[in-house]
Amino acid sequence: MITISPFAALRPEVAFAKAVASRPYDVLSSKEARTEAQGNPNTFLHITKSEIDLPEMTDVHSPEVYTKAKENLAAFISRNILFQESKPCYYIYQLTMNGRAQVGLVCGSSVDDYENGLIKKHEFTRPEKELDRITHIKTTGAQTGNVFIAYRNVVEIDELIANCMKEKSPQYSFTAADDVQHNIWVVNDEKTIKLITDLFKEKVPATYIADGHHRAASAAKVRAALGNDANQNAGIFLTTLFPANQLSIMDYNRVIKDLNGHTPESFLKELESDFTIEKKNEAYKPTAIHQFGLYLNKQWYCLTAHKKIIKENVLGVLDINILQENILTPLLNIVDQRTDSRIDFVGGIRGLVELEKKVDSGEMILAINLYPVSMTQLFAVADSGDVMPPKSTWFEPKLRDGLLTHLIN
Repeated sequence: MITISPFAALRPEVAFAKAVASRPYDVLSSKEARTEAQGNPNTFLHITKSEIDLPEMTDVHSPEVYTKAKENLAAFISRNILFQESKPCYYIYQLTMNGRAQVGLVCGSSVDDYENGLIKKHEFTRPEKELDRITHIKTTGAQTGNVFIAYRNVVEIDELIANCMKEKSPQYSFTAADDVQHNIWVVNDEKTIKLITDLFKEKVPATYIADGHHRAASAAKVRAALGNDANQNAGIFLTTLFPANQLSIMDYNRVIKDLNGHTPESFLKELESDFTIEKKNEAYKPTAIHQFGLYLNKQWYCLTAHKKIIKENVLGVLDINILQENILTPLLNIVDQRTDSRIDFVGGIRGLVELEKKVDSGEMILAINLYPVSMTQLFAVADSGDVMPPKSTWFEPKLRDGLLTHLIN
């Protein structure tokens, strides 16, 4: 069963919460972060994307960037922008987007649970991205990136968290620039804290990383690197746990630079053996599993996979694997999506317009829109011990960085 812990968060004074809260470090380029931080000296991007405070040509993985992050974090504390909670607490985080709310519990999840497979994964991690987070955590002494985790909902937990939200007003309540509403409650009552801890221990056999595989892996490796110097704080990592019935996964789409020697006509001809192809008069978004939207030469198509290429197993039934095994590898010679520079990824939140833009500009030649993975599929893959291809799931809304930080020193 799952072990979770309250923690004494480093968090903003109420007056600064909206200004501090920033989009996750890994959804912004350095250029986008510079633009977003303009005119806001209090944005947490100064800690998570600290290269914005250094010359533009600075290597984002240089020692100066991590040192600057540490300096900026200390400055935020000294300027009384951030303060540390006086005692370990749980925090309830509600995000509302387009009228749909999801409520998670912000807590420390156990590194032991992660290493023992009770916190389950569905993606491989990349060493260079792990190293970036490891260095950031070790240099700043803080876990600034929240790991987004799902679990099969438990009625008793749902009811307890709902009651906590009714008992008092949220500590933070604001609407961000993207119209997502953020509300956070502090749970500091000892009896309630114990009850929450006990319920997860008794009722939740496993949790599932939805977003943040690199952050979780890095936290575990930091503890291992600290060895005997690791304290209790290094044994947990910053997470927000959401009941799966409140979550929705968006599509995560592909854009490709070339057709591997094919002409558009020969490429479409090759597809006919495995897919039914239908021209569309407007931008097309798949409406069911095993359908794909394809944009090529300013024309949208619907591809429907033939039954013969659908494997009836946990991985084979996934559209992302059907795409890999029947289009990317055999036709486009893209064998590893993690390392091939000819493929890029576009989150569904950006819409079909972004796919058209990348192709029409000449930056890419082909866009493929996928039907979203379901929570049931994600759980099945993780339970089986298998992994999905990279960039298979896109969750919205995103947790904001800076509102709740876990200090390991």
